[in-house]
Amino acid sequence: MTSTREPVQEGLRPVRAEAGETVEVRFTVNGTPAVLNLPARVTLADALRDHLGLSGTHVGCEHGVCGMCTVLVDGEAARACLLFACQLDGSEVVTVEGLGRPDDLHPLQESFGRNHALQCGFCTPGFLLSSYDLLSNKPEVTDEELPAELSGVICRCTGYRNILTAVSQTRAAHPEGIPEPGNCARRALVGRSGGQSATVVEERAEPSGEPARNVEIVLPEGDPTIAVQVDTALDVPFDEVWRVLDDVHVLAGCLPGAELTEELGEQLYAGRARVAVGPIKLSFHGIARVLEQDRDTGTIRVLAQGQDTGGAQTQADITLRARATAAGTELRADAAVYLTGRIAQFGRALAGDISRRMFEQFADSVRQAATTGEAPQQSHAAPSALRMVLGTLLDRIKRIGRPRGGK
Repeated sequence: MTSTREPVQEGLRPVRAEAGETVEVRFTVNGTPAVLNLPARVTLADALRDHLGLSGTHVGCEHGVCGMCTVLVDGEAARACLLFACQLDGSEVVTVEGLGRPDDLHPLQESFGRNHALQCGFCTPGFLLSSYDLLSNKPEVTDEELPAELSGVICRCTGYRNILTAVSQTRAAHPEGIPEPGNCARRALVGRSGGQSATVVEERAEPSGEPARNVEIVLPEGDPTIAVQVDTALDVPFDEVWRVLDDVHVLAGCLPGAELTEELGEQLYAGRARVAVGPIKLSFHGIARVLEQDRDTGTIRVLAQGQDTGGAQTQADITLRARATAAGTELRADAAVYLTGRIAQFGRALAGDISRRMFEQFADSVRQAATTGEAPQQSHAAPSALRMVLGTLLDRIKRIGRPRGGK
């Protein structure tokens, strides 16, 4: 039965780890290259659910019997509860999230919905991927053979008849072969609370530790972790503000905790940034590329990505717009920020508030730089996000306690 096959383990590197040690695992999940550092005992199911946030893979019996946790490993159906994540270094994994998008379902998903082959839905991910594996490897399967071929996944709602109908209709609609999964692309993978998230792998640094010169920054698809928009009125003329935005070195010096370390050419820069959250100190090393720097529109757009040694990663698409006003200059910052790892464990609202605070500090530094002609002298120590959190909470308390009408 196709749904009970396990991937061939030949060629996978042997792993030996002491108790308490972690093993680095590099694999591709739904089109996203990722790296995790996990204890060797962590199963693929737990890695997917807790460390990558892909909770569509359901765990039932945890003995490889029920089939609820079926995923595709290197194109073959496999039980995620029976595989250790460390066995899959170099593998390609597809989960139910990679099968189709909400606005563009895979034909199997459409057929399951159309035929009400769902009931409680707990078994549905396993059935979808087992069915995909079956139709990929045995497209000539007959309706008479379907009950036996799909018996590796157990539905306790007794919805088998509708499930068989859904698979049969999909087979009939695609006699030339079932379409491949349609939602495999680079995106941010964020672990659930308490779980380490994946580091999304882009271009690797050179062995010397120097950043690569030909890096292409590719942002994940889908909604960002945080979307920030901050408007600030500066009592400084536009020309002086633009002088700051036009000088990357001065501009970088206005970012809290940031430091520009090298020019790589073609508007590509290397740098580092530090953030402290209580006892947790993050030091990001990364790159930024200036995509647009237009004085006529007062616009500068930057793509940036950075990675912490502990696996946290941030990617951002930042646009700054300066507009002359009667009182000086209006500075608007729009940012789409993608977070993975420890830094992504904060709630979105709180992380968004912290990001807005940092942009407000940046705007104040731009004001100082525009006035004095140089970036403000600031240490490169990590700015305290905890202090920003307390300030944010205080602002919220003040808003709650403010009488209606804003008076």
